[in-house]
Amino acid sequence: MTIADESPVHAPLHEPFPGLLATPASRLPYQHDVLLRSYLLERPHGNVVVYNSPGVTESAAAIRALGAPARLLINHEHEAMYGPPALDVAVWVHAEDRSAVGRSLEVAGVFDRRTRIDDDLEVIPTPGHTAGTTSYLWDDGTHRFLFTGDFIWIEDGEWKAVVLDPRLRRDYLDSLALVRDLEFDVLVPWGVTEGDAPIALVPDRSEVRARIDAIIDRVRAGADR
Repeated sequence: MTIADESPVHAPLHEPFPGLLATPASRLPYQHDVLLRSYLLERPHGNVVVYNSPGVTESAAAIRALGAPARLLINHEHEAMYGPPALDVAVWVHAEDRSAVGRSLEVAGVFDRRTRIDDDLEVIPTPGHTAGTTSYLWDDGTHRFLFTGDFIWIEDGEWKAVVLDPRLRRDYLDSLALVRDLEFDVLVPWGVTEGDAPIALVPDRSEVRARIDAIIDRVRAGADR
């Protein structure tokens, strides 16, 4: 696989939960108050990186030190704007976003339906932000982490949508309804506004439903967030 030419910076990983490690934050180029992170999942079946961001290259040495990751899981096509990380890892993405991602990253494999990676990691297509947006649900035995990318992100403490294409609004609503009924207790988006915690622990299922219901109401009424 082709990797970036620059040498990785030896930045450490931060461990918000045991076995879940975060790269350093990067600013979204066109919205500087939004901070992005990638995450390393330490798994007995092989480590996995979720989300592409500059932090993967910055922490490439630390990632490799924990064992070469088996996959880099892309949530949606906009992650490709950062190009290939300085890490030899197989990139996986939903088939609907493969073409856009493939212009910047070498794609090793695609998903086209809800499926599982081993017994602890579920691939859940959640189209709406892009046609191929895909969430990932990881059960480490203690927590159930839902990685939603930009499909659900955190803006000033509130869970928000990002509707970019009105033609996908119906898909977005269907995906939100699906996620509302998933069992998870930690939300791990790609980006949050500066000052927000990058990860939301929500052990109360009623809070999850209330937050997602609020998004559904806004999107159904025509709002973009």
